[in-house]
Amino acid sequence: MTYKWDSSLESGYDKVDNQHKQLVDALNNLIEASASGKGDAAVLGTLDFLTGYAIKHFADEEQLQIDYDFPDYLNHKRIHDNFKATVGDFIKKVKAEGPTEAVINEVSSAVGAWLLNHIKGDDFRMATYVKVADAKASGK
Repeated sequence: MTYKWDSSLESGYDKVDNQHKQLVDALNNLIEASASGKGDAAVLGTLDFLTGYAIKHFADEEQLQIDYDFPDYLNHKRIHDNFKATVGDFIKKVKAEGPTEAVINEVSSAVGAWLLNHIKGDDFRMATYVKVADAKASGK
């Protein structure tokens, strides 16, 4: 199962939305690499890219929250930190058991569900706050 980007995932904040699209694409690449039997190195490389991009995205999002004095910043950062730890555990599992289709399905399902829920919940609240702050700052 791959994930499809659609308008229900758009926060209206372009930089965040573009990075979310890249995360969805990277997750789909992981699923496709595993399903097509591209080999352990390709699957692990794709998983490493997904992990690295998620970490970059979280840092960008957290900086945006700091810049706008987002009141739920500490909670949002804690959610990111917990997810990074979970992904670290998944990487250990993939390396220990091998990137079998079953393991990759487990990882991609968990990561995909978390990502979609996080985008539609925590990130939408953050993006709404930033858009309102921008509108107030510009006098709209």
